[in-house]
Amino acid sequence: MTKIIMHGCSGKMGKVVCSLVKEDPNCVIAAGIDPKGDSDDFPVFRTPAECTVDADVIIDFSTASAIPALLDYAVNKKIPVVLCTTGFSDELNEQVKKASEKTAVLKSANMSVGVNLLFSLVQKAALALADSGFDMEIVEKHHNQKIDAPSGTALAIADAINEVMGNKYDYVYDRSQKREKRSQNEIGIHAVRGGNIVGEHEVMFAGKDEIIEINHRAMSKEIFAVGAVKAATDAGAAAASRVGELVSVHVIPRPHEEIEYILPTLTTSDR
Repeated sequence: MTKIIMHGCSGKMGKVVCSLVKEDPNCVIAAGIDPKGDSDDFPVFRTPAECTVDADVIIDFSTASAIPALLDYAVNKKIPVVLCTTGFSDELNEQVKKASEKTAVLKSANMSVGVNLLFSLVQKAALALADSGFDMEIVEKHHNQKIDAPSGTALAIADAINEVMGNKYDYVYDRSQKREKRSQNEIGIHAVRGGNIVGEHEVMFAGKDEIIEINHRAMSKEIFAVGAVKAATDAGAAAASRVGELVSVHVIPRPHEEIEYILPTLTTSDR
């Protein structure tokens, strides 16, 4: 059984993860970490440094400001950590990279299987359309309580496109500050906040006389929790089989196992 520490256990996503794990016979929440947290099911500590419970893996759904202390704890305890928080600065991403040299770190902007499929689809579309003059725009929509904008997933989508296109695109977030024609080498990224929208991402490829749109709409927060728990149990099992070995992992979880049959694998020649 995989023992999990839930970092951010009192947040909305933390509660969803805890509820999901409670129904899973293969894992258990051994402890929680949250400055405002409390639970009848497991001990809750205000900070990582105060946590005295042994575990196999950490799941994080918190805030960017809480990540440095968590990384220190994970490195010191040699515990794999699944980072699901978004809104990282370049400096924080560098801290994550350094931590991944000493313990296993799985970081993804979005744990949904569908969104990870979306990453593959937009890469395919960009390779097919960008050189034909199609402009690329990303619109993300979330509830009015989300703090960071644009979303980590929107940035990850842009990064996925840029990766296969040789990193030749700049990201434009606000066109109101300048009056000029759109450049061919830019990806527009736009954020909408309102109501209780769980999460929507639309990638538009706009060409001459035609538009292609690829969309993903999350109907429930549970889709993110399912992916996070799956990543955590996998990470815990991998770490348990490699006692004494430092494992560095910096990945986006794979989509469905049959994805290679759905989409042809990208090769160097495709790029």
